[in-house]
Amino acid sequence: MGISQYIKEIGRGKDGARSLTRAQAQDLFGQVLEGSVSDLEIGAFCLAMRIKGETPEEMAGFLDATHPRLNRLPATARPCVVLPSYNGARKLPVLTPLLALLLAREGLSVLVHGTATESTRITSSAVMAELGVQARTSMGSLAPGEVTFAPTELLSPGLKRLLDVRRLVGLRNPAHSLVKLMNPCTGPALIVSSYTHPEYAVSMAQTFELIGANALLLRGTEGEVVADARRMPPMDGFVAGLRQPLQAAQSGSLQSLPALPANIDAASTAAYIESILAGQQAVPAPIAKQVEHILHLVTQLAARPETQLSTQQATSP
Repeated sequence: MGISQYIKEIGRGKDGARSLTRAQAQDLFGQVLEGSVSDLEIGAFCLAMRIKGETPEEMAGFLDATHPRLNRLPATARPCVVLPSYNGARKLPVLTPLLALLLAREGLSVLVHGTATESTRITSSAVMAELGVQARTSMGSLAPGEVTFAPTELLSPGLKRLLDVRRLVGLRNPAHSLVKLMNPCTGPALIVSSYTHPEYAVSMAQTFELIGANALLLRGTEGEVVADARRMPPMDGFVAGLRQPLQAAQSGSLQSLPALPANIDAASTAAYIESILAGQQAVPAPIAKQVEHILHLVTQLAARPETQLSTQQATSP
């Protein structure tokens, strides 16, 4: 059918554009993911949405289209923790792998997914490879206490194609927010998500509420979902879409700053992470607090009747 009729609505400029309904957004994004629209239409969609901005209803529709088309991780015995990693390190070491390994040490199953969206940044996947965590080639089961990395193209080739548009036009598109909101698991999961600009804190929270998500939302480190090791960010939790403030923002830096590695390359970052896991250095306080909040939310989620039913189904022969 094509998406030209939708582009006419969203492509009328910042003041003239009209927002799509959730059902329209689902139809549009489903066609994009299935590759049934032309490259020209995809480019027009990305540029129009970049100018207009996404509403929570549109983002919910995009997620409605995405979830049934994902190659998803099978349900785990306990709610899985999902860490999207799409920004990487620019000035600071990317410590998303540290967060993942700290959570796994607490017995949680942790799925990290992502792809490089900029060529000059150090990715979580590169650091995880240094730590012995190789990228998956299939979406098999995940054990308690296990960390795995799934490339975006394994989850959805259509999403990877959309993310790659940034390399051509130099601008983000709805996929860059969507990958931080989606649940790539068949069973209950806690999505850890982050924002860099205050307006996204509002729209992402509204989307989580609208779709009834289980999530932790915080201001991340250079776009990554790990707390800034130098200062305490605000953190909000969501269980079945109900929002609960968990952590107030700290003004300024911590009184005692962690000794971060001077080099942010993958090998140096991995060595720093290993020193923390070995007890040679302390876990940065904001990351330790983030782990605490995630454990708190997983406990709440695991206690819900629908989660217990999903767990019984996942573990039954």
